[in-house]
Amino acid sequence: MALLEINQLHAGYGAIKALRGITFKVEQAQVVSLIGANGAGKSTTLNTISGLIKPAAGTIRFDGTDITGWRADRITRRQLVQVPEGRQIIATMTVLENLMLGAYHRQDKAGIEQDLERIFERFKRLNERRHQKAGSMSGGEQQMLAVGRALMARPRLLMLDEPSMGLAPLLVTEVFSIIADIKEQGIPILLVEQNARKALQIADYAYVLERGEIVHEGRADQLRADPAIISAYLG
Repeated sequence: MALLEINQLHAGYGAIKALRGITFKVEQAQVVSLIGANGAGKSTTLNTISGLIKPAAGTIRFDGTDITGWRADRITRRQLVQVPEGRQIIATMTVLENLMLGAYHRQDKAGIEQDLERIFERFKRLNERRHQKAGSMSGGEQQMLAVGRALMARPRLLMLDEPSMGLAPLLVTEVFSIIADIKEQGIPILLVEQNARKALQIADYAYVLERGEIVHEGRADQLRADPAIISAYLG
């Protein structure tokens, strides 16, 4: 049984049909990437899975449970956690306060403290700025904070929406190093990323979306070598 199973999922915004019956899955300890042009439906897919958009039809199953139409907070409590596009950290709160928000549903105080120290060890800049207002940090530091906040929820599946958007090349490399570390920990990842080349380098499997439909899928290494994928998405 796959950890996440999406079957014939339809979703949209009013009369706009953003997803038109997509079907895909994420296995345990797997990194799956969704690639496609802007407007293909990638972010809509993540937002529908996480409960931010109500699906019009189809099913979403997580660890064998049908979570279709569940509220976002209920889905997060099942440890299906999204790092949204644009980070959406709370600028007026400190780094530490933002991180603690990720653990709001947890009751294991000792475990929370251990996870917090692990994050501060991995993200040295967050440790240095733990009492600094999050909004005063750079875009790259805010992205690290958004990922750290998600890890505080102890995700069983982590969904990343455009983690490198707006970052300088050196920071893009650092973000993907962090994703590689998370992969090494065995945490499954569903990745939406504008940098298709980077996404296919780190993914195990990938799906290509066009106009709300999956038009191609395969092992990431195969897609990296596919002339049609190279021409359309890799340049």
